Amino acid sequence: MDRQSGETHVVLFTLWLTVFSLASQVMIVAPILPRIGERLGVESSLLGTLITAYAVGVAVFALLTGPVSDHVGRRRVLRFGTGLLTVALALHAFADGFASLLAVRALAGVAGGMLNGAAVAYVGDYFPRERRGWANGWVMSGLAAGQIAGVPAGTVLAARFGFRAPFLAFTIPAALSFLLYWIAVPQPDVERASDRLSVRGAVGGYGRLLRRSDVAAVSAMFLLIFLGVSTYVAYLPTWLESRRGATAATVAVLFLVGGVANVLAGPRAGRLSDRVGRKPVIVGASLGVTAVVLLTPVVVTSLWLAYPVFFLAMALLASRISPLQALLTELVTGEQRGSAMNLSIGIGQIGFGVGGVVAGAAYVSFGYAGNAAISGASMFLVTALAWRYLPDVRPTPAPTAEPGPGEGAFPSAVAIAEHGVQDALCGPLHEAGHVPRPAVGGARVDDSDDARGARRGIESADADDP
Repeated sequence: MDRQSGETHVVLFTLWLTVFSLASQVMIVAPILPRIGERLGVESSLLGTLITAYAVGVAVFALLTGPVSDHVGRRRVLRFGTGLLTVALALHAFADGFASLLAVRALAGVAGGMLNGAAVAYVGDYFPRERRGWANGWVMSGLAAGQIAGVPAGTVLAARFGFRAPFLAFTIPAALSFLLYWIAVPQPDVERASDRLSVRGAVGGYGRLLRRSDVAAVSAMFLLIFLGVSTYVAYLPTWLESRRGATAATVAVLFLVGGVANVLAGPRAGRLSDRVGRKPVIVGASLGVTAVVLLTPVVVTSLWLAYPVFFLAMALLASRISPLQALLTELVTGEQRGSAMNLSIGIGQIGFGVGGVVAGAAYVSFGYAGNAAISGASMFLVTALAWRYLPDVRPTPAPTAEPGPGEGAFPSAVAIAEHGVQDALCGPLHEAGHVPRPAVGGARVDDSDDARGARRGIESADADDP
């Protein structure tokens, strides 16, 4: 294994470990809500606010951190965020009441807000365009691993040692990722934002992003996706325990099955989107998950049926998120990537928080059928937005010769400049073909004369743009 390949594997593993830590400590909340309610004497309708407290922390600090990462680099943000996550998870040991538990969940949300966008933006900085779908698929499989290993193990730990135990266990991978960001992960040499960092500048930057129909559509899709996921998953274990005879052990197995679906579907969907384009994969997966979510309370008439249904739901969700994140990293330039990712995640977490509150009210008023109906409506709206607003840039035929650095199945910046490849709504996708320079971390770049000329043309056009 050469040095570049070894570094790439370390980068992927560290980002994967970050996502695993984040996903595990978020997803464990829903399966152990009954344990929390029993231990702290909290009504079922209030338990969803634990999800909301986390989501508020993520939403606020995702928006604050995006411009910061564009100025100082993703690695610094990833270092600080993983350190804070480690501390927040350790503080769960002292959460002896519902108010203190809400507080530490909000603090974990602050760390999540720093990490979610920075981790995906780092993929866009480090990997060339033709490998971003593949890399995003592997990084986001950390979410699947959280379901396969983290959530089942955490559910068992909570049943045996109390609801605090899983959060304390998740401090270990969080601390390891923190260490790796300090000693092994490079800062990619991409262009950083050079304007003065200020609140006014950040707000103006977000405003400019949201005035683009494609970025606005992706942000709205994230809001609806997170709302749909929280309303679907939050009270699913509670419903299965009360109506289908599930136990803590069977719920743990259910999330394991969902994790297997994620790890099987996520990387494959990312790789497929590298070949056929992001939009067809996103639209197809969105239609499928809409049907599965709506049919869940109808089809799951006994406990064993929950396993194949949940497998399908998680596979389709994973098949949508990898290409959607890869697409967003391609819609913006390197100095905007952190802001764009954190904007979408911040807005998404607003949906996640709203979903946590709505899920509790819907479950108490209408039963789980109400949760499924709200989630299904959200998923269908995602499909409509994807069909109407997402750019549909198709890959060009793969070259017969071995591709050189920076070359791949998608049109390059040169091809776009010369042939006018563009989306009818969004105009030329001038970021296509962007790859980081190799001065730091060894990330690859197309340094041909044509590519350098295209970059100079883009930079000149950007400089002339008021």
